[in-house]
Amino acid sequence: MKFIDEAIITVESGKGGSGCVSFRRERFIAKGGPDGGDGGKGGDVILVASPEKNTLQHFRNKTRFKALDGRHGAGRNRSGKDGADLMIPVPPGTVIRELDSREILKDLVAAGERVVVVKGGRGGKGNAHFKTATHQSPRFAQPGEPGQVRTLHLELKLIADVGIVGLPNAGKSTLIRAISSARPQVADYPFTTLFPNLGVVYPKRGDPFTVADIPGLVEGAHEGTGLGIRFLKHIERTRILVHLIDVAAVDSADPLAPYETVNRELASYHPLLAEKKQLVVLNKMDLPGAEIKAEALETAIQPVRPIRISAATGLGIDTLKERMDQLQRGTSV
Repeated sequence: MKFIDEAIITVESGKGGSGCVSFRRERFIAKGGPDGGDGGKGGDVILVASPEKNTLQHFRNKTRFKALDGRHGAGRNRSGKDGADLMIPVPPGTVIRELDSREILKDLVAAGERVVVVKGGRGGKGNAHFKTATHQSPRFAQPGEPGQVRTLHLELKLIADVGIVGLPNAGKSTLIRAISSARPQVADYPFTTLFPNLGVVYPKRGDPFTVADIPGLVEGAHEGTGLGIRFLKHIERTRILVHLIDVAAVDSADPLAPYETVNRELASYHPLLAEKKQLVVLNKMDLPGAEIKAEALETAIQPVRPIRISAATGLGIDTLKERMDQLQRGTSV
């Protein structure tokens, strides 16, 4: 299934049913009083965060949604039935904005959260409501109110405890396969990962936590270079970042270059991203010459203490999972 994290939809609530003009007609009562019932209320349109959805893919082919209209009132003071509300599921983490004003209507973070985006029209009152001492036979009733129409911009920002960031080919997809049950595509070329992948990590102690690998950042990503800002938003909600560095790409003359490139892009996109707690991880320690390059980077990056791993062979994975768990829970490491 294709990952879609933005959608534009138009929603319309139901219009209210009209009130009824009616008079009692019974045997032996020649001129009965007004007995027109009220119209029913139109249905609301409600967006609800559903754990069964993890992408906005279902809006790709359908973008217009309308709730049911209220039914008209009837004689004998019978009210029309209210129009049913329309519930539209979206993934947890969906930000709902009005398209034109860009006003945020709701950020649906937790499963089950909901927001009424357009309210149904009020039903009109029947003529029974308009009888007075001086006007015994009103021959009019209220029409139902029209529904509301709104065009919305939906933006999904993944909810994960840990975000894995790094340059292309750092091994993020291989790592998420090694620490969780997620099975993203893995290949040795840039931008193998074309969309974020979510996985669940089960540490030896403590509760499970979620991890997202974010497609590789490159110089100028915050301005749209490479996969650009499209995926940087998906690490805004994470508690911590795992900064994965391909040790084979470390240049002894400038060992901090990969580390500084990614941090520069994070800060340029949003200063808060640069302030998130980071766990620096040196990957591909199984390759020839990795020890020398790792030592060069570790010397330059002090007092930060990177973790050495090989996502391909499993070296250091248990230690990494434990450190990730501790840090995302706020335990000192």
